[in-house]
Amino acid sequence: MPARSNGRRAAARLDGIPPTIFSTMSALAVRTGAVNLGQGFPDVDGPPEVIAAAVHALESGANQYAPGIGVPALRQAIARHQQRHYGISLDPDTQVVVTTGCTEAIAGALLGLVDPGDEVVVLEPYYDSYVAMIQMAGGVRRPVTLRAPDFRLDVEELRAAVTDRTRFVLVNSPHNPTGTVLTREELTAIAELAVEHDLVVITDEVYEHLVFTGHEHVPMATLPGMAERTLTLSSAGKSYSFTGWKVGWATGPAELVGPVLAAKQWLTFTSGAPLQPAVATALDELPDWPAALAAELEEKRDLLCNGLDTVGLTGRPPSGTYFATSDISHLGWPDAMSFCLALPERAGVVAIPTQPFYDDPDAGRQLVRWAFCKQRPVIEEALRRLASADLTYR
Repeated sequence: MPARSNGRRAAARLDGIPPTIFSTMSALAVRTGAVNLGQGFPDVDGPPEVIAAAVHALESGANQYAPGIGVPALRQAIARHQQRHYGISLDPDTQVVVTTGCTEAIAGALLGLVDPGDEVVVLEPYYDSYVAMIQMAGGVRRPVTLRAPDFRLDVEELRAAVTDRTRFVLVNSPHNPTGTVLTREELTAIAELAVEHDLVVITDEVYEHLVFTGHEHVPMATLPGMAERTLTLSSAGKSYSFTGWKVGWATGPAELVGPVLAAKQWLTFTSGAPLQPAVATALDELPDWPAALAAELEEKRDLLCNGLDTVGLTGRPPSGTYFATSDISHLGWPDAMSFCLALPERAGVVAIPTQPFYDDPDAGRQLVRWAFCKQRPVIEEALRRLASADLTYR
């Protein structure tokens, strides 16, 4: 094998994987002093009781390595959470693993399960870590596009994406960045295809509790034939407004959870020892807090979407998550990236272009994602700035 050129430093597995757009745009917000409606993090902390539980853990000696699989109290609380909300029974000792946020759960799942050449069907637009980790695992992604403006699943396109090399389907619902909540019928179509072709479904449900009026989150694992072939990923970051704590988990059959643990032991091994018992407190003692958060977010969604309508950035109100999407085709910009890079100077606002989340360059070229997980005055100030700016291309 020829030696790698001295001029090359990065491994080939990283070829074509750019820096995450979230870091790029958040840095732009800091540099320009713009209102950040880009990266999806709240600007208000979660329940004070949970913070107090973390402080208590810090002061009580929970400052050394936690078990790699997660502290027992949190694994047990996660199992109770799944039983309480969805009727899913889990063994906390073999069917639950705690991860450093859902991002590590995604990494552990793909590195632990995907062999080189395995095809992974993934819904696009996709959270960008999916693409990076499928590539690092040597997998082949097979995108199925949720197309604007409705962002619904095309079942025939889904079926066409499955080949004799397909091993996995990676599903995200409620869906980032579109805000779509897949219906029971759409999820059933995925489940039936998985059973028919003996596929494993990896399902990212970090926004599971942030669903708005008239919509329902249906966990994939609750559908017929899916308990034994579904690996469910989630976290406390979005549901309890502690995104910086990075406490997530993977649950499901032991034969799927085990590979996640096997991979993650060589990533972080463990993290957040005093935060894990605090998250257990959140799940056990404040099970209804996320529903109240969802109601607040729905009001902020309406504030943002109504304001975007007023300034000519109309989009479909999302069914869940933190995010709304606008089509900027009528403004004349070459693409959403150029619009978003110019927006801080034009209007003092940062948003996220969604085109990095697509394989299909045309499907997302003119789409912009806005985050409404901010305080009302922040959203109102962003809308005021947008209303006073010239947003057309020139």
